[in-house]
Amino acid sequence: MMLTILLLILIGGLSAIIGSVVGIGGGIIIVPTLVFLGVDHHLLKGITPQIAIGTSSVILIVTGLSSTLGYLKTKQVDVKNGSIFLFGLLPGSLIGSLLSRYLTLESFNLYFGIFLILVAILLMVRHKIKPFKVFDKEKFRKSYVDGEGKTYHYSVPPLVAFVATFFIGILTGLFGIGGGALMTPLMLIVFRFPPHVAVGTSMMMIFFSSVMSSASHIVLGHVAWLYSIVLIISSYIGAKIGVKINQSVKSDTVVMLLRTMMLLMGIYLIIKSLL
Repeated sequence: MMLTILLLILIGGLSAIIGSVVGIGGGIIIVPTLVFLGVDHHLLKGITPQIAIGTSSVILIVTGLSSTLGYLKTKQVDVKNGSIFLFGLLPGSLIGSLLSRYLTLESFNLYFGIFLILVAILLMVRHKIKPFKVFDKEKFRKSYVDGEGKTYHYSVPPLVAFVATFFIGILTGLFGIGGGALMTPLMLIVFRFPPHVAVGTSMMMIFFSSVMSSASHIVLGHVAWLYSIVLIISSYIGAKIGVKINQSVKSDTVVMLLRTMMLLMGIYLIIKSLL
């Protein structure tokens, strides 16, 4: 029992720290880790892909809220313009969570493995891809003043925002990953958000999308509540630490470690699904 609690504390704390620093929430770490420990090595009883996904969604509510409150204090969350993304993200999250019940262990390993590799590649090239200017029109122009009083201008076309976030929302609910791994690059590359505002605003998106997908997973019985309690406490503390680290340490080192880990985990899951 003590080993189980210790493992859950480490999973919740480390995933929240890394997720908050990079702006991805941490679900992309929690889900495969729960499956790896619960299904592959039987260290966590009662874990299935669906329960790992549902439990992760509940945890991300706390991580997202804790991180968002921290970033609001430093004015790194564009609440007004970021809210536009919710129109696609929320219904997509609901649909994705409903689709997750059809995942078998083999299909989960294959699809999630492919997803991890794609996200790792995206994290590798995100600084090399220049922001798109095709949507930079006056009628879509938005502005935001950060904590240092600096004003930023960027464009958020509603239709493009809806389509992109609807697709991300489906993946969010399907895999229980919060969507930050895709939302942050989307805001940086497509909508040209400044990096520090993209990270903070991404955590707000993770909070709301996780609330939506969690509601569905709770109804479907896809939440391990005893594990969730430990994960919630450790994730809350980890998210607080992550926000502080974000303000003092370059996130590039964390991103490099994260993408390497995701590549290895993705390859492992794909091979396992084919055996």
